Amino acid sequence: MRVAIYGVGGAGGYFGARLARAGADVVWIARGAQLEALTARGLEIESVHGDFTLGPLPASSDPARLGQVDVVILGVKVWQVQEAARAMGPLLESEACVVPLQNGVEASDDLRSVLGDGPPLGGVAKIISELVAPGHIRHLGGPSSLAFGELDDRESKRVERLRSALREAGIAIDVPTSIRSAIWEKFLFVASLGGVGAVARAPLGVIRSIPGTRAMLEQAMTEIRDLAAARDVPLPDDVVPQALALVDAQPPAGTTSLQRDLAAGRRSELEWWSGAVVRLGRESGVPTPVHQFMYQSLLPSELRASGRIEYPFQS
Repeated sequence: MRVAIYGVGGAGGYFGARLARAGADVVWIARGAQLEALTARGLEIESVHGDFTLGPLPASSDPARLGQVDVVILGVKVWQVQEAARAMGPLLESEACVVPLQNGVEASDDLRSVLGDGPPLGGVAKIISELVAPGHIRHLGGPSSLAFGELDDRESKRVERLRSALREAGIAIDVPTSIRSAIWEKFLFVASLGGVGAVARAPLGVIRSIPGTRAMLEQAMTEIRDLAAARDVPLPDDVVPQALALVDAQPPAGTTSLQRDLAAGRRSELEWWSGAVVRLGRESGVPTPVHQFMYQSLLPSELRASGRIEYPFQS
């Protein structure tokens, strides 16, 4: 199996490195300093499961230079999904699949809008990892698992081949009954926790221990549960208590990528987290007051980070 890692960040880079270390034929699409590091030195993985280094690696900023692959694992930022889809055509052989790892609930549909219904799968990555420097990924833990499948949940040879390759690489595989439900279940957790954490400017342990912010978090999760139901996406009856229990099990100093990006003045995924809840809620007739509050409160920081307005940065 030939695999392309498109966007070598914390998740895509880690899973790609594990595949390559196990002997899979992996090529890498990256830009700038990351591309330079991959081709000159390779990729250093600092992991709770053991450190290792690969490389130098076959990498390019131009997908057309790397030949066709069986699978594309897409690890770009959510706002880069459609751009990547338009560029990846030369990579895709006739039965190739694309596995999006983005948080949010719209990545597969964004891929379909460019590539058609054939290549895109649904995907969910559960991992705590980050790109700490060009060519250096730190894996801190979490389930370190992947879930993916055909969007209509049918069994397929390409899905089973990828599952086998990942298992051989020692990567945990989840096989959900419904991949869309799995995507929404993760979305309920990350979008709610990310929004509350960014508004409160506090780590996870503080948010969950103060009654007011805990109630805010629970209500944000409930809004997404109700939105999923309105859009015919089944979630477990106890999805909100389960998500809160997962919050309680995390390290107290934890924060989400949304919170870290906004605090540092970087562009974030706000539009695809609470912004998407507000937009989809409006489409579906589902009230989302907590997410609307979080979205509107954080929007000035997001607009500033993306260069659409200017004002002095307040840390």
